[in-house]
Formats: sequence, C-alpha cells, structure tokens
Amino acid sequence: MLILNKTARVFSTPSKRKICEFLRSFHFHPGKRLFHKLVLGIETSCDDTAAAVVDETGNVLGEAIHSQTEVHLKTGGIIPPVAQQLHRENIQRIVQEALSASKVSPSELSAVATTIKPGLALSLGVGLSFSLQLVNQLKKPFIPIHHMEAHALTIRLTNKVEFPFLVLLISGGHCLLALVRGVSDFLLLGKSLDIAPGDMLDKVARRLSLIKHPECSTMSGGKAIEHLAKQGNKLHFDFKPPMQRAKNCDFSFSGLQHVIDRIIMQKEKEEGIEKGQILSSAADIAAAVQHTTACHIAKRTHRAILFCKQRDLLCQSNAVLVVSGGVASNLYIRKALEIVTNATQCTLLCPPPKLCTDNGIMIAWNGIERLRAGLGILHDTEGIRYEPKCPLGVDISKEVGEAAIKVPRLNMKI
Repeated sequence: MLILNKTARVFSTPSKRKICEFLRSFHFHPGKRLFHKLVLGIETSCDDTAAAVVDETGNVLGEAIHSQTEVHLKTGGIIPPVAQQLHRENIQRIVQEALSASKVSPSELSAVATTIKPGLALSLGVGLSFSLQLVNQLKKPFIPIHHMEAHALTIRLTNKVEFPFLVLLISGGHCLLALVRGVSDFLLLGKSLDIAPGDMLDKVARRLSLIKHPECSTMSGGKAIEHLAKQGNKLHFDFKPPMQRAKNCDFSFSGLQHVIDRIIMQKEKEEGIEKGQILSSAADIAAAVQHTTACHIAKRTHRAILFCKQRDLLCQSNAVLVVSGGVASNLYIRKALEIVTNATQCTLLCPPPKLCTDNGIMIAWNGIERLRAGLGILHDTEGIRYEPKCPLGVDISKEVGEAAIKVPRLNMKI
C-alpha cells in the first residue's frame, strides 16, 4: 500500500495544466438537463487500460479499451513496469475516447469510479493518479472500486439478478467463491491457496511453447489451451484433481502445474526434442489439463452450493450461480459448471465474454450500484490509497471447511 502523496511522486501524476487541456477538449453543456446518473469508470488494475460511461439504467453510452496482450505475449508474461508505462501512454486517450463516444462532457458526470484494489501496484497507481486529478478539477465525487466486486456485480447490468447469489470469479489473477448478499456485502467461501487457474493455464501454454504453434501464435495461453484441447484426448494423461481430501471450497493449482511440467519434461526426453519445440502430445496434454482444471473448479463450486443451501443462505430452488472473470469464457469449464448447476437445481449465468475480462464498463456499473446504494462515495479524496492485495468481504472459509460437506460424485462427461 502506498499513500497518495507517495503515489503522486512514483507514478508521475498528470500535471494540472495537462488535465485542464484535456477537459477543454470537450464541449460543455451547462444548461443541459440530465435525467440519469452518469458514471465514468476507469480500469488499470493489470494490463488493460479501459474506460466507459454508463447510466443508472445500465445503458453503456461509450467505452474504450487498450489491450497490452500483444506486447506481453512477446515477453512471455506481464512485466509490471512495462504495463505501467503503457497505461501512462494510453490512459488519457482511452478516457477521452470513452467520453467522446458517449457524447457526455466531463461536467455532466455524476461521479468517477476507478479500480483501486486489488491488482498490480504500478498499474493501479496510474489509474488512481489520473482519476484523482480529474475529480479534483471537476469537483465530482470519487468512488473507489474493488476489482472483484465489479466482476461479481457485472451480471446485474446484463440480467435481472436479485441478491443473494453465488459468484465464482476465475481469472489469470484471481480465483474465489463468494456469496453476494448486497452491493458491498460478500461472504468469502473459498479462494485459491496459491496461483489462479488462468495463471496456471498460461504457464502450461508457455511450457508447451504454444506461441510457436501455427494455430495458437496470436492467442493468450488460456485460449491456446482451450483451442488445442479440442484436438486432444483428455484420457491419454491421468492428472489427479488437487485437494481431493480437503472438504472445503479452497482451490490449488500450483501442484497440478508442477506435475504437468514433469510430464512435459519426460515427454521431451521420450520424443528426443529440445525445450521450446512442440510436443506431438501437446494437444492431449492441453485436453487433460483443461479437464482436470474444470473438474477441480466444478467440485469446489458444488460444495459451495450445498453449503449455502444447507445454511439457508441461498434459495433451495432457482438459486443463481454467476461465473465471471477471464477463465469464465472457457466453454469447457462452463459446461462442467452446467453439470453442477443442473444437479443442484441452480441457474448458471455468465456475463458476455467481453464483460468477463477486465473492462471499464464493469467499473462504471459498480460505480452506479454504489451511487444508488449510497455506499463509498467520497467527496474528499485526501489519503486515498491503492491496495495491491485486498480480500473480498468476510472470510467464512474456515466455517465451510468445518462443515466438511461430502460432494456427490457427478458424471463429468463434457
């Protein structure tokens, strides 16, 4: 955590003159009457610079995003100082594009909402510094946003979903199960004890050198695994799902990754190829790792549903499971979760793929939700901090483990 005055020095805060020039580029409509609350959302928690303007009815008036994926694919992963520099270079343009597309001038905004936790420190700092200069010039309220809260609430922008509901957030940086009881009221049921599933899939893809595969050269690691898995046989390798004896809702992926690394090394020796060349069994490994990951995620989610129903935290019928985050766009994992929701009389809902990954729309919508609920709206931003690590809600995962719920075996034919 860094305090704002430190942030200003480290992250080269845009000058007051630059912000004034930026604001002068818009046409102001001082006499225009506004019937809806309007929030500008800004997202820079990892490697996407994104902004959007959303109104209180859920209309997306304008959005813009700059993806750093191509740059990070070449370096084999996200390098925080590189991500920071790209955010600095693009944030003003992206915010300007989102506002221009919305035909909303900055003076018409009800508030600015920005991700301040959790995420990469260097990336969060860029978004926070820019946003604070903006709200100070405009004299508008500032709404700090928890990145995972935004992912969880996105479904309420696209579907009519009432509280409470269960959410599974799976991405390259996060993996958690939580009960959502209100806009900022979360019970954390379980989380990854080590790395996130998206991170594990990316690392396996890098170890398999899938960037050299002609069909996968422009894909992220997770997308490459999903694509190649369609051509493979998941039964050719028997990877055991992690934590089979632990009757809780926590996740673990690092052990699975190490097992796969050893298998890849063994196969390279058998095929007589160097590290960095494509294995003939790459598709089979991709299929097996994807299936094992899907089964692990599905079983922990199944237990979370049973726990919530046992404790009357969810409706016995027509309960909703929301799945979001970048890994939620993996259709194989989604099908595994459908088997679970069908078995437990739940409804599975996922935001559209473009809203599953990081975006400005979810941040702006979270701002609208907080504005309507009157939660966390700051008129004085002095001392505001960004937090690279920040848990979501109240952690009751120990209670879940103590319940030791046995999960019925399901036929995971996908």
